[in-house]
This record gives sequence, C-alpha cells and structure tokens, in this order.
Amino acid sequence: MSEKELIQACKANDRKGQKALYELYAPVMLALCRRYVGVLEDAEDVMVEGFFKVFTKIDSYKGEGSFEGWIKRIMVNESLMFLRKNNPLRFSEEITDRMRGVEFPGIDSRLTAGQIIALLDELPPGYRTVFNLFVIEGYKHREIAEELGISINTSKSQLILARARMAELVQKRLGIQPPTK
Repeated sequence: MSEKELIQACKANDRKGQKALYELYAPVMLALCRRYVGVLEDAEDVMVEGFFKVFTKIDSYKGEGSFEGWIKRIMVNESLMFLRKNNPLRFSEEITDRMRGVEFPGIDSRLTAGQIIALLDELPPGYRTVFNLFVIEGYKHREIAEELGISINTSKSQLILARARMAELVQKRLGIQPPTK
C-alpha cells in the first residue's frame, strides 16, 4: 500500500490499514518519543497514545506537507504532555559567566546512536527537552517557549547549558581531557 492508500484506509477505520501504518512508522516514532521520555516503557506508552490520536484525528490531515511530519508533531506533543504531567520540567533562568562564549564540540562520529541516546538520558529533563526540540526537531526558541510555557531567554539558556553538558559527557565518554583555561 502507498502512503496515500494507507491514509485513506485509516480514514475509513480499516484495521488492516491502521496496523500497516503503525508498523511502518512505529520504529521512527518510538525513537522520537524515547528521546524525550527517559524510560523505554513510558516512551512506548506515549507512542501508543500518539498513534491513538493519529487514528482519531486523521481526518484533520489535509494532505498538505509531510504525513510523517504530521505524525511526528503529534508524537512530540504527546511526549511533552507526558513530561508536563509526570515530570514537571525545571528550568534554570541564568547562564553562569563561565558558560558565556564557550565553544561546544559537536557529537563525535565515534559515538553510536545508542550511545548518543544514553548521553541524552543523562541530561536533566528541561535540558533534554529543549535540546531535542531545537537541535533535533528544528523548533525555533519562540516555538519552544510557547510550547513549554517558558521565556525565549530560558529556552536559549537551557540549550546552552544542555550543549555544555553534552560536550562534557561526550568528552568523558571518549576520554578527552577538557581544554584548560
């Protein structure tokens, strides 16, 4: 079945079409939910809730833009709702002076996707959420602020702090000594 046929089948409440759509997108959506929600079992629950919304709201998809992008948006929103409900995000408003102007190395190509996810799991939920939204999902700080109910400056500071912590974790994982000042 093509994507268009799957969408039509789901709009008609065809169980086989829903199953095919789920099987097609579940691995990607579970990975997305997992980046936000630290525990695999919770991420699975979030993904299932997300697919329930996909199937019940599929009539609202008008064929404009990527269907996968539409599903991802639902999964991100479900992940954020889960975090708000079960793990209130705490945000630090201030950037310490030592963080200003610090260069952060990119994630080294020697790390596997699994290792990167494990490093993300070590970030506090606020850092991890903003990092995921900005770096991976491509949200702007204004969108993140609106989505999370925080200021744009808080979003920016959380990203800077998340990047700094990720840099420390990557250096530690790879056995690299941090630069001396």
